[in-house]
Amino acid sequence: MPAGDEFAGAGGSHPRRNTVDAPPSTRREPAVGLVHLELFATLDHVGQAPGGPDEDPEGFDFGGWQAPLLDEVAGAQVAAAYEGTDALLLGRRTYDIFAGYWPHQPEDGEDGAFAALFNRIPKYVASRGTPALSWAGSTLLGPDLPAAVREVRDRHEHVTVVGSLDLVQTLLREQLFDRIDLWVHPLVLGVGKTVFAGGAVPTNLTLLAPPVASPKGTVHLRYARADGVPATGDMGAPDRGV
Repeated sequence: MPAGDEFAGAGGSHPRRNTVDAPPSTRREPAVGLVHLELFATLDHVGQAPGGPDEDPEGFDFGGWQAPLLDEVAGAQVAAAYEGTDALLLGRRTYDIFAGYWPHQPEDGEDGAFAALFNRIPKYVASRGTPALSWAGSTLLGPDLPAAVREVRDRHEHVTVVGSLDLVQTLLREQLFDRIDLWVHPLVLGVGKTVFAGGAVPTNLTLLAPPVASPKGTVHLRYARADGVPATGDMGAPDRGV
């Protein structure tokens, strides 16, 4: 599937097109949930295919660059970041990878906690096409992605976005995210899709916890989106002009 086909995430339990509309009883208005981006990047912000060579191989020879750098500290950080997640928001490519793997993993296996969580909670998928969504609990988002994501956020407390770089660009552009967990790995690749490829707009962030480095050099950063736009100053002026 070309990367351009992926622009959001939802899932459906049958291979027919489900829409984001849900019975009123599933909504928790006026409460608004949290949209949480989990991003894995190199020092030069490449986020393409971190987990394996088959994730997104088009024009990219470094698929799986994250695997040699994963250690117990980074693994525990990733697991902790999913705490409270009650829905996944995925782009089409990431959904296809997850749907081909997680439904077949035993809940008493090495990754049983992830398998149990991912198979239990709703999956929302963004795609410009009309894919068959065979993973139970999957729903295809409608064509108005920003509106569809707002509906998903209204009905869930903690919506986690994993990978899905094309979708992430839309969420950044529309400022439809509340938290970013970013793992920066000690690599420079010089090629590949980047996590802030073209969707980022001027946005303030607040650091939620001190950065933590893993033994292999990966640094975990956790930010919340803040109000306003970045301020400017003058380093040569008194009080730096601020």
